[in-house]
Amino acid sequence: MSLRRITVERYVTPLREGGSMPAVVEADDLGLYVLKFRGAGQGVKALIAELVAGELARALELPVPEIVLADLDPELARTEADPEIQELVRASGGLNLALDYLPGAANFDAASTIEVPPELASRIVWFDAFVSNVDRSTRNPNLMLWHRRLWLIDHGAALYIHHGWDGSADNAGQPFKRIADHVLLRWADAVGEVDADMAARLTPAVIEGVLALVPDAWLEADTTLPGAAGWRAAYTRYLCERLRLRAAFVAEAERAHALL
Repeated sequence: MSLRRITVERYVTPLREGGSMPAVVEADDLGLYVLKFRGAGQGVKALIAELVAGELARALELPVPEIVLADLDPELARTEADPEIQELVRASGGLNLALDYLPGAANFDAASTIEVPPELASRIVWFDAFVSNVDRSTRNPNLMLWHRRLWLIDHGAALYIHHGWDGSADNAGQPFKRIADHVLLRWADAVGEVDADMAARLTPAVIEGVLALVPDAWLEADTTLPGAAGWRAAYTRYLCERLRLRAAFVAEAERAHALL
């Protein structure tokens, strides 16, 4: 398990609909990516959540654009006229995170006539409850339609427990109440049925492998625990415990669906 590493060569355009103002950039491999800046909003915690949740989703065979590590030269700020963008680029020099850009993709609209397969909806709802993803609501679906397929994007708000976290797993068994706002909940009538298969895919080795992808410097930015190894162990312990106690978030998702 590994992530490719790219170098950002050109800032193309901001995506202002995102709270942290990500941007479309061109890299040294001539590809286009959506860059998430370490200097924005919640800083490296959002990048950690994006990487960990995104790669856990991939392990569950959910459709997520390729995630790459992205080197950004703060000197690129000189080519931008917008002072806000200049400040963001300068604050984000070094290693950032980016996702493969999906050209021509459309935002998923829950009010449209599109029918989402119940099994897929149930798997996505299960996953978002597991990682405590607050950003898959009707107001902010963070789902794209590309090549007639749903794609999951923007997981920076997941794992919100890690903001101000001491590394404990004490709250791992909490149900995820915000699942009631999930944009796909009305189709998700089989969360309990997909539960065993989803959990079986997330072995401790898979979870440890995902955490191994997180750059040391991002983990070491929070000095509450000693070093990157301490944080990797804490995230692994929390996620494994949440998986063990998953009956609580599965039951909450089923309860919320029944109330629709």
